[in-house]
Amino acid sequence: MNEAYLEKTQNQLIKALDHLAYSYQKVLLLPIHPEKLDEETLETWESFAARFSRVVDIFLMRVVKAKVKFSDPAFDGTLRDYLNQAEKIGLIENTNEWLVLRELRDIAAHEYTDQGLAFFLEKLRMHCPMLLALKK
Repeated sequence: MNEAYLEKTQNQLIKALDHLAYSYQKVLLLPIHPEKLDEETLETWESFAARFSRVVDIFLMRVVKAKVKFSDPAFDGTLRDYLNQAEKIGLIENTNEWLVLRELRDIAAHEYTDQGLAFFLEKLRMHCPMLLALKK
């Protein structure tokens, strides 16, 4: 991984964060219960979930991996290994928090039930500020 790749990836992350921030502002006051979601509201939530997932993917699969590899070119391992290493080099504060975000990203990529929808949407909204803080 070279510096040009890292810079390109960081620029993609910043752009994705801008899109997420826009969607986050839209969902702050939206209802989360399935019976209160009309098509337009659901579409807004789905856009937010997709943007949330994109930021998680770019950061974990590109930025974290690139920065860890940049600091130790021979490093290899699982996502958890990369996150542990990222925590050691000061890139992230807590591996477990990022594993939770990855799990939310995985849920967003698959179907969820109406029963779990409100809980899922609230979790996305609750964890979004952590993602938005990446811009700093």
